[in-house]
Amino acid sequence: MTDFHQDGRAGIDAALVRRLIADQFPQWAHLPVTPVKIDGWDNRTYRLGEELTARLPTHESYTAAVHKEHQWLPILAPALPVPIPEAVAKGEPGQGYPYHWAIRRWIDGRTASHDTVTNLDDFARSIAEFIRALQSVDATGGPEAGAHSFYRGAPPEYYHDETMEALAVLKGRIDTDLAREVWETALEMPWDGPAVWFHGDIASGNLLVQNGRLSAVIDFGTSGVGDPACDLVIAYTFFSGASRETFRTAVAQDAGTWARARAWALWKALITLAADRDTEVNHQVITEVLADHQAQA
Repeated sequence: MTDFHQDGRAGIDAALVRRLIADQFPQWAHLPVTPVKIDGWDNRTYRLGEELTARLPTHESYTAAVHKEHQWLPILAPALPVPIPEAVAKGEPGQGYPYHWAIRRWIDGRTASHDTVTNLDDFARSIAEFIRALQSVDATGGPEAGAHSFYRGAPPEYYHDETMEALAVLKGRIDTDLAREVWETALEMPWDGPAVWFHGDIASGNLLVQNGRLSAVIDFGTSGVGDPACDLVIAYTFFSGASRETFRTAVAQDAGTWARARAWALWKALITLAADRDTEVNHQVITEVLADHQAQA
């Protein structure tokens, strides 16, 4: 069975993947191709047999990640405490599909949630360990934050106009004065350290769990070198209370980095809430960010 309701999204389906494999990687043409049950938006991912995946960008803006990950994943992997995707091969445009695409090694695991994680404090320490290990990798020659990372790793100022527009839409629905203060505080505390590696999307869907513990980190499509503040956003989207404090202590970042992390979390929650999507979740993130700003002031 090939239909998991998303098969065919963005013009990509299992039949296309089979044709691409047969044309470019005939050594794997005998392997079954099946859509994964939980898929992201930037790419369509298919199981290729038991050990491989085919990962196809859904838009040209996501293709830079194919080249970036193919080059840098092998360099990052040895320094990190848990597995990350292994770049096996890079596909070419073909069969009517216009972009480069990737073949990766399959990594088993369930996505992180409060149901799949056994101990939130231990999980917080594991995420912090991963972030610190990633920051320790030599950033020389790494991809500087920019369009390929959707400006993760760059100053949050890049999204200033978008944030102000969302605040105007949300006036009366949230404390927009305090939210503006959070944003302006971040802009007044720019990153002034050397560029370091960041993942760019440390979110529950990119964290795999086995036996209740962090087992892998996937999707380095928004990774690069620059300001690591964006990697702290999980403090507000997944952790709270004691587990957030455990994460804060273990990740050991300075006050300015935390100020910008709050801005990154706030920006995403504001624009999503302004579009009336996931309203309860984003209200909660905004509430957590505003409260943390006041507590840390």
